Amino acid sequence: MSMTLEERVRSAVAALLHATGESQTELAAALGVSQAQVSRRQSGVAAWSLADCEVVAVHYGIDVLDLLAGPTRAVEALPAGRRRTVGRQSDAARPAAVTDGGV
Repeated sequence: MSMTLEERVRSAVAALLHATGESQTELAAALGVSQAQVSRRQSGVAAWSLADCEVVAVHYGIDVLDLLAGPTRAVEALPAGRRRTVGRQSDAARPAAVTDGGV
């Protein structure tokens, strides 16, 4: 069974939030609404409007059609600079490599 358009948008927004490490509060600020309003849209109590979808797409630097296509396409379209870097340590924080001393 395929997802409805509303389900695809909710899933895409959730995937973009996860991929960027943003909170609903940060997305709400970009939309000019409260975090509670984003939460209602994400839970399906309220719907994402087409105008909301355009703002979300611009916020993440993707085409609105990628957002509407669902989570996989939305995250694939996300510019590399918008992705969070999870589990990566800076070179300064990374321990020096252990070598076998040529043995």
